[in-house]
Amino acid sequence: MTSEMTTDTNGENPEAASVPPPGAGAPPVAKTAAKAAKKAPRGHQRLLTRRDRLTLGVMAGLPTILHIALVWLTALASIALAFTTWDGIGFDSIKWVGLDNFKELFSTNPQFWPAVEHNIVWFVVLILIPTPLGLFLAVQLDKKIRFSRVYQTAFFLPVVMSLAVIGFVWQLVYNPDTGLINSVIGANKPGHYIDWIGDPDLNLWAVLVAASWRHAGYMMILYLAGLKGVDPSLREASSLDGANEWQTFKNVIFPTLRPTNTIVLVVTIIEALRAFDLVWVFNGGAQGTELLSILVTDNIVGESSRIGYGSAIAVVLLLISLVVIIPYLVSTFRKERRS
Repeated sequence: MTSEMTTDTNGENPEAASVPPPGAGAPPVAKTAAKAAKKAPRGHQRLLTRRDRLTLGVMAGLPTILHIALVWLTALASIALAFTTWDGIGFDSIKWVGLDNFKELFSTNPQFWPAVEHNIVWFVVLILIPTPLGLFLAVQLDKKIRFSRVYQTAFFLPVVMSLAVIGFVWQLVYNPDTGLINSVIGANKPGHYIDWIGDPDLNLWAVLVAASWRHAGYMMILYLAGLKGVDPSLREASSLDGANEWQTFKNVIFPTLRPTNTIVLVVTIIEALRAFDLVWVFNGGAQGTELLSILVTDNIVGESSRIGYGSAIAVVLLLISLVVIIPYLVSTFRKERRS
């Protein structure tokens, strides 16, 4: 009797019979969920509102437009003007002269080759004096001596100062009457003055002392960052092998600073090529302190207003810079691809 009540005449469960077979219409709730799933957006959801996108576009677009207008367009315009003559008054006065500006620059300009020589001297002095000094300071500060942060700030302070301010400070030091150097050596009396800025045999070296004072702090920070990345286990292994401090630095530490040395070399070359501020503040780049950047300024914004000729000097300076920068970028990109 019980079995008859729980099963129908075919022996099937009535509850199972109430479930719709496969292929039958789905319940209304299931159909609604399926429609909602079809209408839901697929892919990445928009996390930025229209206002956010507008703000981001303005913040990224304006610097990009300014960079293109003030750097790339001006550089291309300088390259084009290098093959012309122009006094800067009206675009109708621009005349195409081809390579005449470069021929005059390399053959008849009495200041060009001395300026090139001074830029080379600038680089040699920076690489031989303040660069090793910066490395020495970095090694000493890496030993975690007392007041190391104070020393870092003191040595790095000239780097954050404007080169124009540094020039004014060193003008006071080199003043022939009341300057520090002449006062110390007793050369501040009439008939015994040493004109550090006006003497063509001394002024370039005087400017280089000021440039080296600033450059040493820059090199110290670069090398200190490189030393912080050296694996301490290398020092421990070297000390266990019985090497002294100098042997450890020469054979273990310094070879690991090869990437830093590359950066230091490139930075020093760029600093030597773009040297301008100190010389301009000292004496305007005259009387033995001529540089390529000074010649560019004198011809473009000076009394002569030979914009085409000054642009030719700027192109030469650009080519010299690219000779250094392009190999560095190529080697950097190759290392990134390998890593």
